[in-house]
Amino acid sequence: MTQSTVQHPRICILGGGFGGLYTALKLLQFPWTKFEKPEITLVDQHDRFVFLPLLYELVTGELQTWEIAPPYSELLANTPIRFDQAKVRTIDLAAKQVELSNASIVPYDYLVLAMGGETPLDQVPGAAEHAIPFRSIADAYRLDQRLRFLEQSEADKIRVAIVGGGYSGVELACKLADRLGERGRIRIVEATDQILRTSPEFNRQTAERALRDRKVWIDLETKVEAVTADSISLLYRGQVDTIPVDVVLWTVGTTVAGVVRDLPLKHNDRGQLLVTPTLQVVDHPDIFALGDLAESYDAEGQRVPTTAQAAFQQAEYTGWNLWATITGRPLLPFRYQALGEMMTLGTDNATLTGLGLKLQGPAAHVARRLLYLYRMPTLDHQIKVGLNWIAQPIRDLLAPR
Repeated sequence: MTQSTVQHPRICILGGGFGGLYTALKLLQFPWTKFEKPEITLVDQHDRFVFLPLLYELVTGELQTWEIAPPYSELLANTPIRFDQAKVRTIDLAAKQVELSNASIVPYDYLVLAMGGETPLDQVPGAAEHAIPFRSIADAYRLDQRLRFLEQSEADKIRVAIVGGGYSGVELACKLADRLGERGRIRIVEATDQILRTSPEFNRQTAERALRDRKVWIDLETKVEAVTADSISLLYRGQVDTIPVDVVLWTVGTTVAGVVRDLPLKHNDRGQLLVTPTLQVVDHPDIFALGDLAESYDAEGQRVPTTAQAAFQQAEYTGWNLWATITGRPLLPFRYQALGEMMTLGTDNATLTGLGLKLQGPAAHVARRLLYLYRMPTLDHQIKVGLNWIAQPIRDLLAPR
């Protein structure tokens, strides 16, 4: 076979979040022979990668869009990775090709499914029309636009209901309370008897104190019955109470995209794909799946959480196992390491537990920022953001008062 007729392995990665983008970048780090080097296509419906744990900082203006959501064109410049901005229309497993919404066809030898999850808004009447999820830059812009309108109005109070007392709900509540100040009336609606059920006790207690200090109301064992343009109906102990509200934020639930649920592969009852410890889809060693759309157990048999931290780690193994598959090396079973938990609890405030540390307040805020800076996708972006963070206090000092 001559060099001109060599068919390089084709890797198609669907989804450009922590799972997909970091898998693509990981693949560039391995030593490839000229003939083994793969052709990599990354597909995402958006034009920017979003560093989701820092999305809350857009609400308070602490960070700018470019810092937490750099364009793929910038991140992938000077790399051989091809980026295709489009939605996935169909995945043909038999023909081994993906059809995109822009009518292009992406053939593959190896497929990586890392499309994340979607917030289900069809479970409660009115939620799809009136509630705002918080997963994307568009969601953050929509929330900011609504808040700006309310802040400029003559309304005495700005009433916000946040559905879900998990990480997202608590972090949003603190950020919004700090932004709105005395005008804000923030309420968390949680269906269970406790917020942050899976969080370490130190973080939970720190968060509860931060919410109390900000006068955030917490409705436990309460379910949402309906949402309208200016109200939310809550069910508590058999009684429904309808209260006025200006903004409803929906932070609960994750569903797998329909194009993945419809694949003739093995799923659990939530639609997630079943994968082996090597992150390959059961019975399909040429397909890898990670992140929110996969039910994954690691080499020790522990269930892998669907968090950004887990997806970041899975991307390392997915990249290795693709390289090992193509080059004939042994694959590695995924070993999840719980490195701790961080939450932002308002402006310049956070809590951190992990690796023997327990921090809260400004020290945790700084540690969180530095750890996230280290995890940003490319060295160039790390440098740009890091220099900006260093310069910001200087600009603040020099700014006219």
